[in-house]
Amino acid sequence: MTKYSSQTGWEKALLPHSSNIEDAIKVLNDCGLRIILVIDANFHHVGTISDGDIRRGLLKGLTLSSSIEQIVNKKSITVSPGLERESVIDLMRVNRIQQIPIIDTNEKVIGLHLWDELDSVKLKENKFVIMAGGKGSRLHPQTKNCPKPMLHVSGQPILEHIIKRASLEGFQDFIIAINYLGEMIEDHFGDGSELGVNIAYLKEDSPLGTAGALSLIDPLPTDAFVVTNGDVLTDIKYGDLLDFHLKYKANGSMAIRIDEWQNPFGVVEIEGIRIVGYEEKPITRSFINAGVYVIDPAKLNLLKKNQAYNMPDFFSLIQEINGLTIAYPMHEKWIDVGRPDDLLQAQRDIK
Repeated sequence: MTKYSSQTGWEKALLPHSSNIEDAIKVLNDCGLRIILVIDANFHHVGTISDGDIRRGLLKGLTLSSSIEQIVNKKSITVSPGLERESVIDLMRVNRIQQIPIIDTNEKVIGLHLWDELDSVKLKENKFVIMAGGKGSRLHPQTKNCPKPMLHVSGQPILEHIIKRASLEGFQDFIIAINYLGEMIEDHFGDGSELGVNIAYLKEDSPLGTAGALSLIDPLPTDAFVVTNGDVLTDIKYGDLLDFHLKYKANGSMAIRIDEWQNPFGVVEIEGIRIVGYEEKPITRSFINAGVYVIDPAKLNLLKKNQAYNMPDFFSLIQEINGLTIAYPMHEKWIDVGRPDDLLQAQRDIK
């Protein structure tokens, strides 16, 4: 849960509903929060006033002695104390606001979320590994002279979208596994300094699948680390996945998605020649691997160096020694850029 604003003294932004515009201007100047929290005699939330509200009121002919009743925004957005930080940030982004009052179940003001406080990201020590060594055969000829993770989506390589997205959550140390045309990736990103991050590289002599390159990490990470395929674009919160993994003390965590497929035909159930049932265009639901993981570094010794493994193979090895592997159901936007249609869809979505 987000800590309520206290260092900035949100209480200084409180103003009784019976006040006038001159009072409002004084509170706005004194509190320095660019918002006024209007309350009634019982401390109940009435609405908010911004500098713009005051200016618009004065332009309409109101005076300093006019009641604030005429400028209070009684439909201002508020949140409950239990709303998670990311949800509050999303509300602020969508509504283009920088403050949201926190209201309890009795409609009383108990705090104030401030964009400047919420947007400060704690840097993470955990490594972030991106598997970018594949050939992208299904995207040929676009990948003939360009590795798939370097294909552009909305003017930037897929890899750059992934790195920027993760860095916004505080990840700063990246490892990119490269093979096919890997020099193009290394030349483009270098040590990561232009993006404000650190980037190291795992160079595969031959393709090692979606997990084999992990055997090349040296030195071994000391903490759990995130792994993603280099062709997966998603709004998943990598930090939440990491927290989920740590909460359950897992050895391997896999993000999964619900996949729905509707049969275009009616399905007939039979026993011998006898029809016993019929279902019109049934929908089949299953869980699919989303290509984003968290790994316990202590289990990397299960991988033989320079041997090809896909991530499900690695999870099976962990399970064979009774290690805990868990699923993280995700609902966020996700696309595996593996086919031309997927690439076009990604370009439309991100644009």
